[in-house]
Amino acid sequence: MKLYEIAHSRAGDKGPISTLSLIPFDEKDYDWLCRTVTVDKVKAHLQNIVSGDIIRYEMPNVAALLFVCYDALMSGVTTSLALDTHGKALSYALLELEIDEP
Repeated sequence: MKLYEIAHSRAGDKGPISTLSLIPFDEKDYDWLCRTVTVDKVKAHLQNIVSGDIIRYEMPNVAALLFVCYDALMSGVTTSLALDTHGKALSYALLELEIDEP
């Protein structure tokens, strides 16, 4: 199954860093997402987009994960010639991650 079947995402940016939230539609899936959507899986899935480290933060109080992706936006909004300078499409790329069903 794809992540978009059970969660939604939003992207943010600061310079060449992109932040990707991952929020399950149903809070009961949060713990399962924590076990399933690892930094290694996200790094492998976004390997052609994110060239730096990825750090994952767990936010159980709001049932969300946050992935901070370094070197993801080709130098940042004001200096990049990339089509998606803010990296908003990265949230869609994350949601295309194939995962096993719970």
